[in-house]
Amino acid sequence: LVLLFAGMMLPTFQSCQKYPDGPFISFRSRTERVSQTWKVSSYQKNGTDNTSIYGGYTETYTKGGSYSYSWGILSGTGTLSWADNQSDIQLNGTSLQGSYKLVILKLKQAELWYYFMDGRDKKEFHMVPN
Repeated sequence: LVLLFAGMMLPTFQSCQKYPDGPFISFRSRTERVSQTWKVSSYQKNGTDNTSIYGGYTETYTKGGSYSYSWGILSGTGTLSWADNQSDIQLNGTSLQGSYKLVILKLKQAELWYYFMDGRDKKEFHMVPN
């Protein structure tokens, strides 16, 4: 009986996973998990590791829907909203920031993985709390 119940619930639990790399399930909302300051742990452009380029780069997301980045003397701000059935983040620049759709691969309290397309270039960031 337990195995039958587990088999019936498996499709339900599989649909809980919103992102390809996890988490499987979370008790915190997406907004709560993303709302903090992040730093780069890994950066790839078209599959090539270029992490060293982004030393000192941080991004901050707030529960109120604002976004900012800082990279040495460069900085910018914008707004964020959830897109594509709340699986991706749409950034809209307001100060020295363009508009991008971040395709989230993983969103945990201590990990944010995403990529965005910049023309033909795929830029993938793996972030950790700052």
